[in-house]
Amino acid sequence: MSKDGYAGSGPRRCADAEDVYTRAFAILDPGPGRETPVVTESLNNLAELYRIQGRYALAEPLYRRSLSIREQALGPEHPSVATSLDNLAAFYHVQWRNTLQNPRR
Repeated sequence: MSKDGYAGSGPRRCADAEDVYTRAFAILDPGPGRETPVVTESLNNLAELYRIQGRYALAEPLYRRSLSIREQALGPEHPSVATSLDNLAAFYHVQWRNTLQNPRR
């Protein structure tokens, strides 16, 4: 995570981080179909924040979009694609573990 987005703990700091990540993404995002790998860092940072907050429905599409952008721009065997795959797998692992610890009744 970038040092500007992740500035501590607590609800206020999470809101601050979300604002910074969203702003960074808005600056970097050239729009659908024109994305470049530089956007993927902002996507991953925001997804990670949502994952930490337990906002899984918001996190997963960002992880998947980052992966898709990297695959299209860099090819499926690029190390950055492996990083995105690793991020998505870690997300699924945490989500699964939290489901086991907090089953719905």
